[in-house]
Amino acid sequence: MTVRRTFDLLDRYRVHNVREDAFVVKEKGEWVKYSSEHYIRNSHLVAYGLLALGIRKGDKVATVTPNRPEWNFMDMGMAMTGIVHVPVFTSLTEKEYRSILDHSDARIVIVGNSSIYRRVKPAFDRTPGTEKIFTLDEIEGAPNWKEILCLGEENEDKYRDEVEELKASINEDDFATLIYTSGTTGTSKGVMLSHKNLVQNFLAAANIFKLTPATRYLSILPLCHVGGRMGNYQTQYCGSSIYYAESMAAIASNMKEIKPDGFDTVPRILEKVFDNVIARGKALKGMKKRMFFWAVNLGLRYKPPGESGCFYRRKLKLADKLIFTKWRDALGGNVRIAGCGGASLQPRLERIFWAAGIKVLNMYGLSETSPIITINRPEKPDLKLGSVGALIDGVEMKIAEDGEIVCRGHNVMLGYYKDPELTATAFDEDGWFHTGDMGHIEDGKFLFVTDRKKEIFKLSSGKFVAPQVVENIFKESMFIEHVMVVGEHKKFASALISPNFSYLRDWCRAKGQSVETNEDLVAHPEVIKAVSTDVAAFNKRLNNPERVLRFRLVSEEWSPESGELSPTLKLRRNFISRRYKDLLEQIYPRQSI
Repeated sequence: MTVRRTFDLLDRYRVHNVREDAFVVKEKGEWVKYSSEHYIRNSHLVAYGLLALGIRKGDKVATVTPNRPEWNFMDMGMAMTGIVHVPVFTSLTEKEYRSILDHSDARIVIVGNSSIYRRVKPAFDRTPGTEKIFTLDEIEGAPNWKEILCLGEENEDKYRDEVEELKASINEDDFATLIYTSGTTGTSKGVMLSHKNLVQNFLAAANIFKLTPATRYLSILPLCHVGGRMGNYQTQYCGSSIYYAESMAAIASNMKEIKPDGFDTVPRILEKVFDNVIARGKALKGMKKRMFFWAVNLGLRYKPPGESGCFYRRKLKLADKLIFTKWRDALGGNVRIAGCGGASLQPRLERIFWAAGIKVLNMYGLSETSPIITINRPEKPDLKLGSVGALIDGVEMKIAEDGEIVCRGHNVMLGYYKDPELTATAFDEDGWFHTGDMGHIEDGKFLFVTDRKKEIFKLSSGKFVAPQVVENIFKESMFIEHVMVVGEHKKFASALISPNFSYLRDWCRAKGQSVETNEDLVAHPEVIKAVSTDVAAFNKRLNNPERVLRFRLVSEEWSPESGELSPTLKLRRNFISRRYKDLLEQIYPRQSI
């Protein structure tokens, strides 16, 4: 059957994908299954219930919740009635919630748990246009979402025909969802996406990932993130079972429990997996340690079949038997594919995961492009490791004269909500959407992204530095968790480094040194010496203008909660620059400007 609107997925379940475990989530320590029938029924009850509350086509309803089956019930209930879904990240501040609720014109807010409720409720109370707030978890004194279900049951006969009429009236170009960008610059924009934007994107993904009803897929990325949502939809389209990860911290244990065939991810998660594996390897002794790092070094040189010789393939087969099978076992043993986007992926990580038998399909896009513009395929001729892949069908792309990536096609947004001027500046006269990213195309189709246009800076010498390129190299160090390269209008580039404190503590203990606090760690001469050694080694791989001549270690662990990272784990450069203003002034005293 043809899927044109997101809610057509429900009919696809009914006709093709009836199953008992459409969604699986951990509740009170046990994995609980939600059937496709349960999904369809509750989605319709939500639709009836929202209409009974007086919410109508074109109105906005915001959800703020971790991934869970109820998100889907709400999402489809809104989609069927033409209500615009406004999914919001769970890690924002009260000020940010208030800004989004006010700007979006949300009439109803639905939150997941007590922690989120405590942060969203004050924003709800101070936003005049919001009318009701419901919670998914049972919270004393707070209205629960089951009240919407009950209203739906009570009014089913009244609204059944109206919902069917609304479904028939909704076309693929209608406004379906309002997604607020993760705001790395501090300003979150409301991106308007249509059913066509969402559907054509997940159909393209489904054709590439080729999941089946036998597939178990671990959903990690937040459903409020356009990439996580696309993965959620394409997995439903394929009839696969979706398991929702408990949290970022529980990913490894969840994988061992459910043994997924695939998962969605951002580069930072792969970096953590790799760092943990390497840390275990460094703890080995003798021959086991030598064999481990022989396999790792072999994997870092991986090339797809057809690009490497038979001798390398034989060695890789041995490495797989000795080392990489254990790596896959740590991820449940069945993982064969992972979709990765949202930030720049280190090429070495991509290669070693492929060497380990896990095909990481690196992709590129934005919230404004629903999100995929390009994606690597599982095999040649549309695979080139190190790139972000080739175009999906129905999308055009080119590199503008100044090096900016521009595109047009079914994936490009309707516009920015309540901001026609900003929308106009995002498009040129020929209808090309300007992404704000710089890049180049190789072999006529493979895209390489250099950096954000606004983040590339010029030294006082006139030379340009693309910070993400340098940062990705520096994050190869086991000592470095996050790094921000700076140097706008300065004589040279420098860096602020948030270390991998967990690894540093283990490293110090192995050397017989006990260091209590983060402040003591970043001031420890041995730590500074070790990081300096890595920085010097990395600088040899860089051109002169890119080399980091000074750095400072900071004692804080950067996170979305503390503000240095966006909800999608990208650097919030303006925030970091403000927070460490004094430290930057130490790096660049006035006479060095």
